[in-house]
Amino acid sequence: MALKFRGVDFIEFDTLLNGDERLVRDTARKFIEDNLIPIIEECNRAGRFPRELVKPMADLGFFGASLKGYGCAGMSNVEYGLVTQELERGDSGVRSFVSVQSALVMYPIYAFGSDEQKNTWLPAMQKGEKLGCFGLTEPDFGSNPGGMRTRARKSGNEYVLNGEKMWITSGSIADVAVIWAKTEDSKDTGDGSSIRGFLVETDRPGFRAEDIHGKWSLRASVTSSLSLQDVRIPASNLLPKSGGLKSPLMCLNQARYGIAWGAVGAAMACYDCALQYSLFRKQFHNEPIASRQLIQEKLA
Repeated sequence: MALKFRGVDFIEFDTLLNGDERLVRDTARKFIEDNLIPIIEECNRAGRFPRELVKPMADLGFFGASLKGYGCAGMSNVEYGLVTQELERGDSGVRSFVSVQSALVMYPIYAFGSDEQKNTWLPAMQKGEKLGCFGLTEPDFGSNPGGMRTRARKSGNEYVLNGEKMWITSGSIADVAVIWAKTEDSKDTGDGSSIRGFLVETDRPGFRAEDIHGKWSLRASVTSSLSLQDVRIPASNLLPKSGGLKSPLMCLNQARYGIAWGAVGAAMACYDCALQYSLFRKQFHNEPIASRQLIQEKLA
């Protein structure tokens, strides 16, 4: 396939990839070149999430890419990493959206959910028909999630959730939220052992999502605050295999893997932008500034 972006392979990384990995990388790269890069400047200026790209990304297997079954692509870790690299080369906010959908919503359902929960949500999320968000961070507890104040109280065959979540990617566009809360029916020993995960459909009474506006970055993704006031969910919405702080931290580890690859993609984009500008910008006898040794040293 014809690709506009080649990049500079300083460490000959491409030689380490097999044919399948190159195909996945090039497919993601072409999608970004053809569909995301042409609109991302407008999206960032307007603070608009390009929802029109959800279905095309789903068709390419970007959602839950490394999961097995349920219609997911079953990519290797390297292949999934290359997808997130290319996504962030296009835009950090769009990569963030895919990471949340895949690593922070589909993964906990896959790892901690019941068979019914997996069959209900994973195929629809893989197709982009349902979107999700991940509610862990709170206004006063980010790097210390063990101190969370959100509570889940057992009431017959239901749980009643109350609390606030902050900086939630895709909060207002999600169909389901993976909410982490301390259960009142188990003793809180201060070590996070009472923390459980719950699937909360966002159309339930008492659930409210409010977008955070005026961001300086990640402007093409949706960031929200969540409020849960006496939100009632069936007891079957509890992620049965979740338990303790370990569970949400496992999800974060899944996300950070893609974030690390994404940072490489962002660096690739920054370098290429600087290089192209140095070739385009002309000064001093109408010569490209790339012809100057000081510029060459910075780009070398």
